Amino acid sequence: MTESAPDDTAERLARLEQIVADLLAEAKQRGATAAEAAASSDAGLEASVRLGEVETVEHTRNNGLGITVYFGNRKGSASTSDLSPAAVRDTVAAACTIATHTQEDPCAGLAPPERMAECIPDLDLYHPWGISVEDAIALAIECEDAARDADPRIVNSEGATVSTHAGIHVYGNSHGFVGGYPSSRHGLSCAVVGQEGESMQRDYWWSSARSPADLDPAAEVGRRAGERTVARLGARRLSTRQVPVLFAPQLAAGLLRSLTSAISGASLYRRASFLLDRLGERLFPEFVRIHEEPHLPRGLGSAPFDGDGVATAAKDLVSAGVLRTYLLDAYSACRLGMETTGNAGGVRNLRVQMGPLDRAGMLAALGTGLFVTELMGHGTNPVTGDYSRGAAGFWVDDGQLQYPVEEITIAGNLKEMYAGLLAVGNDYDFPGSTQTGSWLIERMTIAGE
Repeated sequence: MTESAPDDTAERLARLEQIVADLLAEAKQRGATAAEAAASSDAGLEASVRLGEVETVEHTRNNGLGITVYFGNRKGSASTSDLSPAAVRDTVAAACTIATHTQEDPCAGLAPPERMAECIPDLDLYHPWGISVEDAIALAIECEDAARDADPRIVNSEGATVSTHAGIHVYGNSHGFVGGYPSSRHGLSCAVVGQEGESMQRDYWWSSARSPADLDPAAEVGRRAGERTVARLGARRLSTRQVPVLFAPQLAAGLLRSLTSAISGASLYRRASFLLDRLGERLFPEFVRIHEEPHLPRGLGSAPFDGDGVATAAKDLVSAGVLRTYLLDAYSACRLGMETTGNAGGVRNLRVQMGPLDRAGMLAALGTGLFVTELMGHGTNPVTGDYSRGAAGFWVDDGQLQYPVEEITIAGNLKEMYAGLLAVGNDYDFPGSTQTGSWLIERMTIAGE
């Protein structure tokens, strides 16, 4: 998987920076007391195959710009996909018109000027992939073939996909800050269907990376999709019971997303969070540390500054089990009477400190209980923390996988689940901006037969 030759990235970055500067200048000329603007340009290729035949080939090319203007505490926003000078003028005019019709908001405005990113570190995020359509199709076929060949019980396929995207994003505001950087993201994925007797199951696997050189081999992605599918054949239901539950790493990442949503500024100032007023309190056992690393080289969530232009920085969300920070942008920080944490646009590259146990060790620690490998539905109440999801996975007895299970529901409360976290494994095995091993929760309710 080779990367493409050097391109005109520097020229395109300079052009977008000039467009942002033009937006800000036009806003000032129209009397705005402050303004912020963003411009982006990206292109991509996606090729999908199914049963060895080409399903779709899609080229994408997108441009976009947006402007937010402030007249005192009145705010107006507008956007367009046209990057021409006339579109710049029209978009700013539209934003200014909108601002005249909005109510005053004392928190409307820019982040403090002293919080702007003073330098843009090179985070090694840009690795364009000059793969041809023919080679992308061949790679997708290789991936699907490996999945179909993984086991004779693989009887059908939902297809395999190769994707590549690269682009540039620039943000600026009337504090004099203008910053931008290019980035890329590439992926491989495959999903297949298995059958044994009357039992049919489907599962998938994927790989994602900033650089094509960091993608897992296509055959490995396909093989894992096939193995995950056949492992689920012969699934049974369980009777209702309360047992320990082990969440596979990619599902443990979902429990983290519930945490970051609950401590985000928008949830907090709207009082729609089960973690209201918990800053500085213990949420997890003492061994738990959750860290944000926004400057991780090639990180899928890495960014030198946030959506407000504020410099990003590494920090602990949780250490020694205690909640150390909220996740705030400039607006929510103002609403809460606090300072921005540089998290406009979300959290970037979460890392959970992993323990000494591998997958076998975590299953042994589980003993007898449920190992969850798939969740369905969105049964989380953000206000109370009540948690109820459809689930599938494996029943475990004496630390050994016994048989697959399906058509069950697991339920609990996130506050109790976080407090009842017994161990975090070191079996991190999935691509993404969140890195965590499996989570062993002390007890949850399984609703089944």
